[in-house]
Amino acid sequence: MIRLLLVEDEDKLVASLIKGLRTADIEVEAVRTGREGLDRAVHGDHDIMLLDIGLPDQEGFTVLRRLRSSGSDLPVIILTARTSAEDTVRGLERGADDYMAKPFVFDELVARIRLRARKPSEDTPPPDGVIVVGRCELDPIARLLTCDGVQIPLSPREFQLAHLLMTHGGEVVPRADALEHVWGSAARDNVLDVYIRYLRSHLGSDAIETIRGIGYRFVG
Repeated sequence: MIRLLLVEDEDKLVASLIKGLRTADIEVEAVRTGREGLDRAVHGDHDIMLLDIGLPDQEGFTVLRRLRSSGSDLPVIILTARTSAEDTVRGLERGADDYMAKPFVFDELVARIRLRARKPSEDTPPPDGVIVVGRCELDPIARLLTCDGVQIPLSPREFQLAHLLMTHGGEVVPRADALEHVWGSAARDNVLDVYIRYLRSHLGSDAIETIRGIGYRFVG
């Protein structure tokens, strides 16, 4: 389970995020001030921070700068109503890993959290050859896919497609490449959509991101 530190002072948003993220199997600790957020980020045991910019005691940018100055590499997603390019650049230059503007699409937020959160491989290296993307591990030798510690049964074609997407974890796999790799040049285009639906039925709808007009990206 991903452990998320939420630094946000808007009560309704905090309540909504806690409820939604917990249903997405993300554990949430919420604090209201920058001072508390920095303290918990440095001394807590979290996989990612969701950081608001407009905090009551100090800007989130200040929290981020101090966090990075402390030597922490905790992934940070900035969540803010500020949408200017200058603020986006400012946040990324101070060490943010991602930037989402309010209002936001909840499913997209969950996908970005899973993509950016610390991977288990940073603490305990997986066995040789095992591919780790987000909450999922794929062992190509044993032909096993495991997500959140639960083994996912897959057909041979589903496994081939999952293996291709996870091998490019974090990168977009073009539709044409997926079709050629898994089914060959004679495959019908819609067979890929069918098998993406199969995988999502096993892994959850947000495990594979659709990049419209291009292809798919495995988020985990």
